Amino acid sequence: MEHVVIAGGGPTGLWLAAELRLAGTPVTVLEAREERDPHSKALTLHPRTLEILAFRGVAEPFLAEGRRIPSGHFGGLDERMDFGALDTPYPFTLALPQARTEELLEAHAVASGAELRRGHRVTGLVQDEDGVTVEAAGPEGPYTLRAAYLVGCDGTRSTVREAAGIAFPGTDATTWGWLGDVVLDAPPEGAVYAASGPAGGVMVVPMPGGVHRIVGGDPDSNGADHPGELTLDALRAKVTRIAGTDFGMRDPSWLSRFGNATRQADAYRKGRVLLAGDAAHMHYPAGGVGLNVGFQDATNLGWKLARAAAGTAPGGLLDSYHGERHPVGADLLLSTRAQTALMNAHAAEGQDLRTLLSQLIATVPEFSRSLAERLSGLAVTYAPPAPLHPLTGDRAPDLRLTDGTTLFALLRSGRHVLLHFTGTQTPPPTPHLVTHTVSEPDPRPAWSTVRAALVRPDGHVAWASEQREAEALRAEAHAAVSATHR
Repeated sequence: MEHVVIAGGGPTGLWLAAELRLAGTPVTVLEAREERDPHSKALTLHPRTLEILAFRGVAEPFLAEGRRIPSGHFGGLDERMDFGALDTPYPFTLALPQARTEELLEAHAVASGAELRRGHRVTGLVQDEDGVTVEAAGPEGPYTLRAAYLVGCDGTRSTVREAAGIAFPGTDATTWGWLGDVVLDAPPEGAVYAASGPAGGVMVVPMPGGVHRIVGGDPDSNGADHPGELTLDALRAKVTRIAGTDFGMRDPSWLSRFGNATRQADAYRKGRVLLAGDAAHMHYPAGGVGLNVGFQDATNLGWKLARAAAGTAPGGLLDSYHGERHPVGADLLLSTRAQTALMNAHAAEGQDLRTLLSQLIATVPEFSRSLAERLSGLAVTYAPPAPLHPLTGDRAPDLRLTDGTTLFALLRSGRHVLLHFTGTQTPPPTPHLVTHTVSEPDPRPAWSTVRAALVRPDGHVAWASEQREAEALRAEAHAAVSATHR
């Protein structure tokens, strides 16, 4: 089994390490920080991320500590999307500071057998046909590691991306948001407070330890030049101007600004070097999607890279990582740019646009649900290269099988799952497969006529069939499973 090195021990790198270890791949994670960053850039885990944690059997610690918010916002609009309408066991976002999310993911990765080296960073690389020589530096000086593959999960300023010669085209910042983690003597009521108008927009979210996160933007923050360091007095003035009060803010533990620079790597793979998370896409943190999309990058890549490292990947499998996730990244940038425009629509015309879209969210359930599915990650689908069953490439919901089992429980091993809804089954042609037979299909309309389906380790449908003839169905299933391994 070939060794994989991951640059970056944030959520994306840690989850990727655990996914690789699930398949038995040796992994070393190099993290430049000697200590975990106490400041949490992200606060939100979305429904699809919770589903992924669930079908690996590790969701409970996150659910036990996080605060469930049954709605979400798009571009800071006044009307919020109802996540209760979503087909998921987790119809909510989970508010949990990134620092704690990383702590839980680190424990999971290390327990899985990943080696985490803090205070170590990648400084360069040389790759050839057989592997990558990783140049690194640690507390005792420079050294090298030999790996089959190197994955850059090292953020928007990725050393791996630059050393591999992967372009990162896009646009520079034209506006700046601001945030403060502060104590409030007179905090607003409710899980989330939001106010917006010509003076700007602000959201207030409670965090653990008696701290509140205040985040927003205003017309004074527009412009290409960084507006300087944020002070408590400046934050107080901005919030008072927008909300009419400063909520008694004091004792800041973190004050920061962030811009809307938007970029995407033009290749997620170059030879034996791959990118995931912020190393692959950079954007304004609208909707709290960044951590979640990186997490989903890692889930898509993990099983494919493990197969490649083991020498069992069929032709083109590892290349499909770019083919599937690059369009998702492009859609992410489209969504965050649109939300940034709404958040900065301070003029009268922009306020009217915000009002109109808010009314649509409140009165057109299909519109609200569509936005919620996009934001939550549940709408992601991977279009097959040829016309196949309509479910192919879709995210599989947590099917409640007639014997009481659920699909998510069957996915815990990180293997493909072959479902038979006919009461009979074909012996699995590979040990890298879970085969499960029930007598009836799931009642969801899209699944009600399905006779058999193959679900990938990342929870997306690889193959489905409504074939009624038993021998033909058996042959189709055998072909579909045989295509997953060399």
